[in-house]
Amino acid sequence: MTPARRVRAEVTDDVDAGRGPHCATLARRRGDPMLGTAAPGRRWLLIEHPAGWARAALDSSGFTPALADLLQRTALEIGGRVLLVRRPGRRAHRDVTVDPLRWAVVDVDGSQRWGTWRTEADLEEAAWVLRVDGRPAAAETHPPLLLVCTHGTHDVCCAMRGRPVAAALAAVWPEQTWECSHVGGDRFAANLLMLPDGTVYGGLDATDAVQTVRQHLAGAVSPEHLRGFSPYPPVVQAALAAVLRERGPAAATDVRPRSVHETGAGEWVVGVAGQAPLPATTTVRVRRSVQPPARLTCAAQRDEPAYVYTADVVE
Repeated sequence: MTPARRVRAEVTDDVDAGRGPHCATLARRRGDPMLGTAAPGRRWLLIEHPAGWARAALDSSGFTPALADLLQRTALEIGGRVLLVRRPGRRAHRDVTVDPLRWAVVDVDGSQRWGTWRTEADLEEAAWVLRVDGRPAAAETHPPLLLVCTHGTHDVCCAMRGRPVAAALAAVWPEQTWECSHVGGDRFAANLLMLPDGTVYGGLDATDAVQTVRQHLAGAVSPEHLRGFSPYPPVVQAALAAVLRERGPAAATDVRPRSVHETGAGEWVVGVAGQAPLPATTTVRVRRSVQPPARLTCAAQRDEPAYVYTADVVE
């Protein structure tokens, strides 16, 4: 069975014993809105870790509690995220004394700084780079990265839906594609984080993921699968998406917020600056409502509500 056919089968056939369909299947059936749901982050520390991942990624083998605490605290201090990454597919045992693992600090400004690690001291250096300055020398350039969440110990939907998507992307962009640990939004699996711009797509399968990435790399955000933009809060994410939807196509980096004014309970007016071909200025009205309680993750013990953001261009 091809990856695309396998994903389509899982949409209807994935069932937890005694609990019914998985959370991503239920979310698709409900038509849960994705807009404004990208988890925040402006700088990312990526740590290659081919072995199995614990539910909390930094509880995985190779991280002492002290190191895990250092990495987590450092990321929180600078508004960043720590993600474990690995290449898609089955992985043979790797002798890190011969072939060290990699780490990278990736900033929303476009910079990437890469290093290698064998020991805890190497990752302490990576934490220092994350905190102080991730920008490399001016001559150093790297292509965008495609990170697909496959963190099955966090939520089975991430692995079940994410792995076929990672495999499909790796077949086209082998050096740019990585599986990664939890990026948020289990019910929107498969989830894809594009770095360095921080765009997050959800609800992907193996076929539409390739098309979505092709469009993104060509400078056209795909509104159909867009969850949002990690560098910004949900209200701004929704406003930027509305401009791209109504005035695009254009790239994620062609829009940025100019102003945000709260006009009432759960209502905002956002001024959006655009680069050609977008208008120089667009005004967007954003509203926040609450979705009825539902099963938001496979591990959830009860139904929970969730925010929903709608955005309309007004001028």
